[in-house]
Amino acid sequence: MSARELRGRLVRRAKRAELDLTPELADALQAYYELLARWNQKINLTSFKLEEMSDEALDRLLVEPLIAARHIPVGNRTAIDFGSGGGSPAIPIKLARPELRLVMVEAKVRKCAFLREAIRALNLPDTSVETARFEDLLPRPELHESFDLGIMRAVRVEGQVLRTVQAFLRFGGELFLFRGPSGQLPDPLAPLQWRHTVPLTEPGRGRLIILEKTAVPA
Repeated sequence: MSARELRGRLVRRAKRAELDLTPELADALQAYYELLARWNQKINLTSFKLEEMSDEALDRLLVEPLIAARHIPVGNRTAIDFGSGGGSPAIPIKLARPELRLVMVEAKVRKCAFLREAIRALNLPDTSVETARFEDLLPRPELHESFDLGIMRAVRVEGQVLRTVQAFLRFGGELFLFRGPSGQLPDPLAPLQWRHTVPLTEPGRGRLIILEKTAVPA
């Protein structure tokens, strides 16, 4: 895998999705991908064979989060990522929206070590890692209704999961669910309501489902 080839393919995939990358953002995304590829040889961060630089891997890990970042409302300042794994989509979103204060929640210690190294290597300000299951953060009242945005990809979405994660969102906050083309969701439970569904990259490959936390009717 040459750095030039990676850079060229990343820029082409971004343009295909109607994204124009600044040189600084392209540099940062490339650095993240290369770091992920090195660590993935030692611990299982993603099932993609990153040395092959497939279009699917570039789209899933880098381009889809950038598409999602365009849908984050102006003025959002805080985000929490549930089940961060190898850092996508949270880290590319942070690179695209550096003003966000990001908390990544991951239960596996070795993956948390990678996330902390990525924060250091990429020089990500206002970014931290919680080594815990997100359910275990519920007893911490300072986290309740503290975030403008919740992010979730590699988590099975069930009613109980939605009830748990909504507790961390402020009213008016949004939950971004990255789903496959056929992944089913339970009906959103109050105070979560469906707001929008965004196609991601290739038609039929994946969707971004956006739920909003609204006030419970009196």
